[in-house]
Amino acid sequence: MKRVIGFALFWMALGMFLMMLLSNLVWGVIIIIAFLILGYKLFCC
Repeated sequence: MKRVIGFALFWMALGMFLMMLLSNLVWGVIIIIAFLILGYKLFCC
């Protein structure tokens, strides 16, 4: 379980770093929605 939490925290931190680089909020929201849908599909299917 610790590995799964560590994996999630690593990718969350990478996403925060990416959002610091992307100054445009619209692109950030589009990327967040796309990754949420992709993650849901990969996790549930």
